[in-house]
Amino acid sequence: MCGVTGWTDWEPDGRHGEATLRAMTETLACRGPDDSGVWLSRTAALGHRRLAVIAPDGGAQPMTDTGAAAAPGLVLSYNGELYNHPELRRELASLGHAFRTRSDTEVVLRAHLQWGADAPRRFNGIFAYALWDERRQELLLVRDHLGVKPLFWHPHPTGVLFGSEPKAVLAHPRFRAELDAEGIAELFALPAAPTPGHGLFRGLHEVLPGRIVTVTRSATRTTRYWAPEPRPHTDDAATTLRTVRELLADTVERQLVADVPLCSLLSGGVDSSAVTALAAAARERAGQSKITSFSVDFPGSEDRSPDAWRTGADAPFVRAASEHIGTLHTSVVIPDDDLLDARNAVLRARDRPGWGEMDASLHLLFREVRRRSTVALSGEAADEIFGGYPYFHDPKALAAGTFPWLHGRTTPAALLRPEVAAEVRPEEYTAEQYRRAIADTPRLAGESGRERRLREVFHLALTRWLPPLLERVDRVSMSVGLEVRVPFCDHRLVEYAAGVPWALKTPGGRPKGLLRDAVRDLLPPEVADRPKSGYPSTPAVRYTEVLAARARDLLADAQAPVFDLVDRERVRRALAEGRALPGPRTAPNPVGGLDHLVQIDEWLRAYRVGLR
Repeated sequence: MCGVTGWTDWEPDGRHGEATLRAMTETLACRGPDDSGVWLSRTAALGHRRLAVIAPDGGAQPMTDTGAAAAPGLVLSYNGELYNHPELRRELASLGHAFRTRSDTEVVLRAHLQWGADAPRRFNGIFAYALWDERRQELLLVRDHLGVKPLFWHPHPTGVLFGSEPKAVLAHPRFRAELDAEGIAELFALPAAPTPGHGLFRGLHEVLPGRIVTVTRSATRTTRYWAPEPRPHTDDAATTLRTVRELLADTVERQLVADVPLCSLLSGGVDSSAVTALAAAARERAGQSKITSFSVDFPGSEDRSPDAWRTGADAPFVRAASEHIGTLHTSVVIPDDDLLDARNAVLRARDRPGWGEMDASLHLLFREVRRRSTVALSGEAADEIFGGYPYFHDPKALAAGTFPWLHGRTTPAALLRPEVAAEVRPEEYTAEQYRRAIADTPRLAGESGRERRLREVFHLALTRWLPPLLERVDRVSMSVGLEVRVPFCDHRLVEYAAGVPWALKTPGGRPKGLLRDAVRDLLPPEVADRPKSGYPSTPAVRYTEVLAARARDLLADAQAPVFDLVDRERVRRALAEGRALPGPRTAPNPVGGLDHLVQIDEWLRAYRVGLR
């Protein structure tokens, strides 16, 4: 993938010129290690860092519609992969467009020349880009259907700043790292599933999935070009099964296109195994070599007791899937000390407190993958689309008047100082966000009762639970220059699945039964029927000991910024009594709360975050 950044300013300040743009662009070097470029006019600036995946010898950016020969009309800084670019290229050529490169970037540019702001409706892919129209003095910020690729923006009185990651916006002198009451609520009350579009920092927004932000001198507006609207489902069970298989096979095959080495992430679950098997079959048909696959593991993981979110070790299932499919597999085993060493890199990658050791291990896995591949296929999003999470099947969670993953959970908001909690009002904030999410749920005529509630939970999973998972994968993978593709986020598959009744999605009450049956012939039975098992957390003892020591150091530090927000005595008592602190994730993780506390302090210091 790539990194995009820049601004538009109707009253330009001469101090914020090329040097500032290059500084913003350079913050995204990890996203695009292969090339960089900038473009400036009196009122707009676009910067780009490139990871060359398709047409490495072409596609330099920012790209203009005229090349270097004349003043441009359109200027594009693009981050993404357009999987239907061959079809669009042929259509545009038939309409008279002459292409200078083989890149999908030029297809995006010429699609806008041809169809204007309607162009994204024709795209199949993952993307986030800035398009400046020099003649109309108009900026478009566009994000893909599911929000796989990130794009942040900050409005100010005379224009906007934007960037693929907050660090790019933070590099501009106009923007300051500040946290207000909403940001505190997001960080402590909704850390597992933050509010879509909220950039955490005060005044920072994220372009919502399926949206276009249009900026002109007179106004800034957001329009929606796509949403997963359910349609009445008229297909029988056999047709539904066949359609899911065909859609998934088609999107996996499309996502194999790359001019650089490609691999698969294989956890031994049905999701990643299905993607890997379909990729292997497509490569075999094309006469290509076996696909390479990778998994993550920890010393002693097979000795851990299962729980509701983690039903057992991955390793036996990874071996079974790899042998059955015929992949060239590597298991990346991560020791404690490596996790500790990766913490700072992960914080810098995410620009916010994340999920601690789970992020650190993902970073280390991706770092090893990047030594041999530039692109990796992932099974992310299948649980949201096909109903794989425990909360889909827990009557109490479904009946709860809040986000189902919060049922019975204590969030880190319980640690806030009383005066901070009184201002932030985390319970009210959570309730209001839940009310808005439910109000935004599309309805299907005739649905009521349990079927209607399950549609609400499907919508919540897709729009609230999935985005932070995609953000985590994108930011951690791009921190090492690895592009991760997510076939289950193909908007055609999501559209189809949105209309499938629950009884067809989970035949016989089996979680993800529709998906399991659609790919059963590709997998060994123990993998096809393996219960949902979450991303592994480390059983490391030393990791916990080191974090506990750091927390004790914070308690002894009268100036520790985290205790401007958190009640010091509550933390002291919990540690003295051996109680786990509430963490940011809903999955059981004894060290998660401790990790979150320490990382918030590290973040406040490293980013010099002010409190408003």
